[in-house]
Amino acid sequence: MRKLALNDEILLSVQQPARYIGGEVNMAIKDPAKVDIRFCMCFPDVYEIGMSHLGIQILYDMFNRRDDVWCERVYSPWTDMDSLMREKKIPLFALESQDPVKKFDFLGITLQYEMSYTNVLQILDLSGIPFHSNERTEEDPIVIGGGPCAYNPEPLAPFFDIFYIGEGETVYDRLFDVYKENRKSGGNRREFLEKAAEIPGLYVPAFYDVTYKDDGTIAGFVPNNSHAPARVTKELVLHMDDAWYIEKPLVPFIKVTQDRVVLEIQRGCIRGCRFCQAGNIYRPLREHSLEYLKKFAYTMLKNTGHEEISLSSLSSSDYTHLEELVTFLMEEFQGKGVNVSLPSLRIDAFSLDVMGKVQDVKKSSLTFAPEAGSQRLRDVINKGLTEEVILSGAREAFLGGWSRVKLYFMLGLPTETEEDMRGIAYLSEKIAETFYDIPPDQRQRRVQIVASSSFFVPKPFTPFQWARQCTKEEFAERAYLVRDTFRQMKNFKSLKYNWHEADLSVLEGILARGDRRVAPVIEEAYRNGAMFDSWGENFNNDLWMNAFAACHVDPDFYTVRQRSLDEILPWDFIDAGVSKEFLIREWKAALSEKVTPNCRVQCSGCGARAFGGGVCYED
Repeated sequence: MRKLALNDEILLSVQQPARYIGGEVNMAIKDPAKVDIRFCMCFPDVYEIGMSHLGIQILYDMFNRRDDVWCERVYSPWTDMDSLMREKKIPLFALESQDPVKKFDFLGITLQYEMSYTNVLQILDLSGIPFHSNERTEEDPIVIGGGPCAYNPEPLAPFFDIFYIGEGETVYDRLFDVYKENRKSGGNRREFLEKAAEIPGLYVPAFYDVTYKDDGTIAGFVPNNSHAPARVTKELVLHMDDAWYIEKPLVPFIKVTQDRVVLEIQRGCIRGCRFCQAGNIYRPLREHSLEYLKKFAYTMLKNTGHEEISLSSLSSSDYTHLEELVTFLMEEFQGKGVNVSLPSLRIDAFSLDVMGKVQDVKKSSLTFAPEAGSQRLRDVINKGLTEEVILSGAREAFLGGWSRVKLYFMLGLPTETEEDMRGIAYLSEKIAETFYDIPPDQRQRRVQIVASSSFFVPKPFTPFQWARQCTKEEFAERAYLVRDTFRQMKNFKSLKYNWHEADLSVLEGILARGDRRVAPVIEEAYRNGAMFDSWGENFNNDLWMNAFAACHVDPDFYTVRQRSLDEILPWDFIDAGVSKEFLIREWKAALSEKVTPNCRVQCSGCGARAFGGGVCYED
């Protein structure tokens, strides 16, 4: 019988008590006395967000198929539960066993978004685990971080024992075996970390020293332990059909963000958008076979009872067998109440034809991401979309029955001019005009074009990693300029424009490209109350600015300063598959407004070929 860490009085006094009780369909329960390793998997955000994350579902299923490992889960308690746990001195516990997280062998934290960094400290704090790795004892779990933000682990370096760089299916088994061997031989925590540092893809930050120049840039980054390599190469699944996938996904009791079966159809992307970190770090493109996807679609729907299946990838339109897969899903589950969703489609006739097969066009909206308002700027970012293609796609959509279109843009991109900014409104107006050019008897009665602007954040391992980022004042001025341009459009009533918060984007940029000197700022902000920073109602920019001041760290050093091409960047010790030479070529191509063809048209020599497999070797 499981021990309950919470009583009914506490559960009834918080929002969504089901966040904390476990017991979901397909949850793994094991006898702790019969396993060698207990691993607590953490998503540092609220349950509804974390339960929607595909990576955790994959690793949870994979780990629990080992007889000697019991993988459990923990999520960030929402602010009401956080206060109660502190007041009543309840340690943070795993959902499956209700055992304190501090008693586990490993605490694995996925790092999906920079604005969750204070929640990482919340998890450690509520668990009673020392914040700093050098303060932990043999009684504390090994704290390991992974996910896209681990590609620049330095702002979090003091808080983690290990970072896993790359895709999680490859070397965890080896890590577990090394852990068991080390314990069996009487090895201590440091000896295990030394052995872990020898495993490909694993980075132990304590085994590296950083020095700085007088101007604040990095002078050197070198190992201080003979077991640590000078360069850490990302781990990557080469043959997708040989990788683990989920047979029995967890099914929550409450509605979560992605309340459906998620079928990953491919990894990587051929498009080469210069702002996109995922498109670079997940290179090369690797596809699942059609038969593999058919099998898992059927198995997961059968084992969950979900009524929707989503096809997941960075660019679903590029999957070779998309039409055959959609046809299979429609025929196999026709009349069984199963819907198919297709995110990440490009705006072209093929994609619209596929979407038309699976969506109720009277109730749905289409989402396009031109990213920039002018053709010049789309060439700079290598978006690979012309205005002709965008307008043609919009016309096809309107003729197909869609009448609501969402458009995503970015403001503050490198080389952006006022004309580029106004182009967001001009392009939105042209799309509305495309609708009104269609004879009335062939279209819906009204059209709604909703344009949204996020603010550009330069990310590591992109050609824009050297770029300057706008200040919050500059971002706001640009958003106001676009807003005022929208108000001048003749079809203004059919257009809507909104934008993100500038403060949040600037802070994201600091954390994305920060170094180890940012870690004390994160800790100071957390101690002063920063938490759930990605939630608008909780974000307090003053807490962060005060933390920078208290730690004598200049935030502008990480944002408004354009970096030199010969500068040592905090993440340069990581081999992410794309070479620095390639990124420099792409940066220069962006400044020259030159387009690089996608990987199926022409190899750009990015460096991913060295890994083998993927689109690099397609005939």
